[in-house]
Amino acid sequence: MKHIVGILLFIFSVNSFAQSELDLKGKIVDFATYAPLESASIYVENSTIGTVSNVDGKFILSVPRELENDTLVISSIGYKSFRVLVSEFVNDEDIFLEEDIAALDEVLIIAETRPKTGNDIVLRAIEELSDNLPDQPYLQKGFLRHRERNKKEYKWLIESAITLYDSSFASGSRKNLKINVDENRKSYDLRDVDSLFVYSSYLRNTTENFKMESKQLRRDTIETATLINAIKWNDERVNGLSNLFKGRLNLMRNSSKSEALFGKDILDNHQFRLDTILVDNGRKLYKIEISKGLDFVGLNTIGIYNEGFEAKGWIYIYWDNYAIKRIEYDLIAASDKQKRRSKSLLGTLNNHKLIISYTDYQGKMYPNYYYYETPKLVKVGDRSSDKLYKTEEERKKEKEEQFYYTVQEILFTEIIQDPDEIGGALQRPWSDDIFKQRDYNKDFWENYNILLESEEEEKLIQDLSKRATLFKE
Repeated sequence: MKHIVGILLFIFSVNSFAQSELDLKGKIVDFATYAPLESASIYVENSTIGTVSNVDGKFILSVPRELENDTLVISSIGYKSFRVLVSEFVNDEDIFLEEDIAALDEVLIIAETRPKTGNDIVLRAIEELSDNLPDQPYLQKGFLRHRERNKKEYKWLIESAITLYDSSFASGSRKNLKINVDENRKSYDLRDVDSLFVYSSYLRNTTENFKMESKQLRRDTIETATLINAIKWNDERVNGLSNLFKGRLNLMRNSSKSEALFGKDILDNHQFRLDTILVDNGRKLYKIEISKGLDFVGLNTIGIYNEGFEAKGWIYIYWDNYAIKRIEYDLIAASDKQKRRSKSLLGTLNNHKLIISYTDYQGKMYPNYYYYETPKLVKVGDRSSDKLYKTEEERKKEKEEQFYYTVQEILFTEIIQDPDEIGGALQRPWSDDIFKQRDYNKDFWENYNILLESEEEEKLIQDLSKRATLFKE
């Protein structure tokens, strides 16, 4: 009887747990073209539970059962929203969204006092940031996917659950914004450990009077522990979470900082052109093109040559309150020196690709999704003898493995404003080191909302996992 009761209790608890979450999944497509819609928002109305669609238009979202009578909203800028009760959503069916565009002329003549040029609208939006961004401390829970690949294959994949703390927009991010990596789900690592460029750069930046050239370095003379320090140093200066959230690329959050990209001198190296008026979930949006200004854009990154760019992209601003909904921001090599460097070493002129979208929650705009992509140089060495001793095939292979495309995607799915919970979290140790190995917590990931991999990514991850196992430490 004890065994039978135990089994029955186990079954009951499993069923109760399984019923505590509703897993929703589907594919979002354009009604007219049948093309998948990437980065569409899928969320439960008046909550912070949501996700975005991947490049295939697909998504998966776990919703607590207590919200089954709430409304699920599927929206994409420039389309009419799809709304349905959570309990009535049908899995694995395509959701078709129809285009929805407002008349530009009609909107512009409504009020003569409203700004009418792209430059004036963006400047007004920046003025309104103090009203539109959070003015009280909060925590956000999110999911991070960090991946790196060369032109041939995936080399590295990390998936983490993270917590972000921000005291408010008014406070400086250096001291008042923190990130903690809570859990790791995947840590496949097939990067080459004999990157002489990384090692020589590490010595050049950490050792006084360093004069050694990379061609004088030999792998068999370098201690492994020192080499690991060099690789970690390179990872953190290029891809650390702290850089993304506290640096110049967090365009809106850090616009009040001195020398901010979207600070007081924004029109020196950016120009903005009003393109059209779109609609997002019933609200009008300005769609504004970002283009180059009179001066180059520079990131002033310590230890990395990161100057001489021109900006391109789009910014979407709500018509009613000038809140910024989304920004798509690319930095393209433009100076002669940066063009030569980028083309020779990285094979691309697009050095930084950034997307930030925001969600409206209780009248404030909270970050919802980040996408950041940049090439990261990992190998150079001595190429003076290429033509003498290396075949064309060997030179091509070396070029393909010279740098990694590195991508960080972050999806925030929960906002916490309770002062006691925030205070308790701040008492615990915080670490934004995504490269640290952690135990795999299967129970934690059971119903945790993540970004759904695209079909291409899924295949590449499967290929990667065949050659590397999850870290055990």
